[in-house]
Amino acid sequence: MIGLISDTHGLLREEVVYNLSNCNLIIHTGDIGKIEVIEGLEKIAKVEFIRGNCDKDKSIAKDEKIIDIYNIRIYLVHDISKVNIDLKEENIDIVVYGHSHKSNIYEDKGILYINPGSVGPRRFNLPISMAKLKRLDNERCYDSLELIDKNIYRYKYYEVEFISIVI
Repeated sequence: MIGLISDTHGLLREEVVYNLSNCNLIIHTGDIGKIEVIEGLEKIAKVEFIRGNCDKDKSIAKDEKIIDIYNIRIYLVHDISKVNIDLKEENIDIVVYGHSHKSNIYEDKGILYINPGSVGPRRFNLPISMAKLKRLDNERCYDSLELIDKNIYRYKYYEVEFISIVI
């Protein structure tokens, strides 16, 4: 299970820690705010992270990153308008991004795009949200993005669950 979070802006909520407790990997797509957030997440699982536009210290992380896990090639970028690679050429399966503080999921040209939303301080009256990604073990391949339950989506061999944090 992979936890997907973004835009903490220096705040690591207990509810987020609880919801990430069963993850083997945590992905943070920027606007971390404080390195202590990453240190707290590392107590739960391995963390892959990138910088966001509010992360001024360029030494803490890159602006983008590609990771390979569970035979999934994932591209991390904070602002979806700043994709700097050819996603098809790089064989990207999933793009995880943030910046807008608004959760979103869609498929385009065979690539799944996921914005988990923000788990930091509430902004713009948007909900506080995160997501979890898992690779399905079954042999069924979902050819199109399908809503399975009110907050669970499936596409190809992936399942994405959005989690609202109520405070």
